[in-house]
Amino acid sequence: MEKYRLSFAQINIINECIAEVIFDEAIDISIEMMEEVEVLIGNVFKNNFGIIVNKIYSYTYSLGATLNMGSMERMKSIAVINYTKEGIAVTKDIVNIRATDKLNIKQFHGLELGWQQAFDWLIKDLAK
Repeated sequence: MEKYRLSFAQINIINECIAEVIFDEAIDISIEMMEEVEVLIGNVFKNNFGIIVNKIYSYTYSLGATLNMGSMERMKSIAVINYTKEGIAVTKDIVNIRATDKLNIKQFHGLELGWQQAFDWLIKDLAK
């Protein structure tokens, strides 16, 4: 597994088509941060890929970051692993805000084998 460290996040390349993003605790993710993540991941993957957003920590998204996320051309799926009710609510808000974009996002609960379920879902979804 390849690992990359940004000043605000850990990026783990799980395999040839899946990356895991773990943002640091108590940050406000800006559009510039989101773009930095997307550039890094876009340079790693040359074909379609999916992302696991592992929300181990609590953080927020700026409106710009919310509107920008998921805009990468080859990104086909986003699996979000939440550990708290607040995290679930934030993810639902993002899905609602971006409803017209029809992002392929699915939530998983981190305390119920969520990481493995997210990984398995991405593998199946990317195989379509």
